[in-house]
Amino acid sequence: MQKILEEVKNNSLIAISGHVRPDGDCIGACMGMYLYLKKALPEAKIDVYLESPAPVFSCIKGINEIKTDCSEDIVYDVCIALDTESSRLGGAEKYFKTAKKTINIDHHISNASGSGQINYCRSDASSASELVYELLDESLIDADIAKAIYMGIVHDTGVFQYSSTTPHTMEIGAKLLSYGFDHSKLIDETFFEKTYRQIQVMGRALLESIVFMDGRCIVSVIDAKTMDFYGVTSKDLEGIVSQLRSVKGVECAIFMYETGTLEYKVSLRSKGAVNVAEVAGFFGGGGHVRAAGCTMRGTFHDCVNNLSAHIEKQLEG
Repeated sequence: MQKILEEVKNNSLIAISGHVRPDGDCIGACMGMYLYLKKALPEAKIDVYLESPAPVFSCIKGINEIKTDCSEDIVYDVCIALDTESSRLGGAEKYFKTAKKTINIDHHISNASGSGQINYCRSDASSASELVYELLDESLIDADIAKAIYMGIVHDTGVFQYSSTTPHTMEIGAKLLSYGFDHSKLIDETFFEKTYRQIQVMGRALLESIVFMDGRCIVSVIDAKTMDFYGVTSKDLEGIVSQLRSVKGVECAIFMYETGTLEYKVSLRSKGAVNVAEVAGFFGGGGHVRAAGCTMRGTFHDCVNNLSAHIEKQLEG
């Protein structure tokens, strides 16, 4: 794929979107691209569509310009889908379907071929934000753009600790730091800091977790009643599955929260022995080898039994 400006130049109406329930990488990639194109194409109308981001991301410039309402019918010259394939764009999927030109930038192994007319999809990249950086002209990057992209990389690499972190990732991180934003504060505010309610519900999830398969797998669930009791939403549950994964001896962690009657959002994390993207894919989800997710229906025990059957096959293999 050419640099992004070569793909979108001479277009006056551009849309950018990412997946439902956007995480740090999705937000960083979308906002980095948005700020860059606004700077590079001042005469163009550029809209970014996402579900409302968590308050911790308020430190990113332009975050209040995100559009969450997709009810307006607009045919865009270009629509760019970031960190996902088009079916997970939520309400913004309609803009991707009707756009005159579509571009898909993603690093999920489950979207290796892409879903746009033009695709830049590489599962060997640490994050969508890393891929966005590669498509920008460095001379146009400023501190605000660099900050958004750096945040995205930080979130999808677990502050550069996950196996997806490569020497190339670290080189990009170093270049982004040279733009002079306060990276330490950024990491604290968007990655590590938790509200008191978030700490409470995380403690509940850890306290009620269950280990099985001889301690090689761990699971925890938060139901809708518990979420209401603590006054939290799905945005407040970030980080729980990673804490479960950190338990000594655990190879695979499962965290579930209730999204409807007999319906759960499932997050899976692995230390390497289990390809959780393969497990999630069986249930209509996807992701990476060590981090994936899906939505499942049934009772909590039904979901765990179905997941564990696939996990056990890999652990035994």
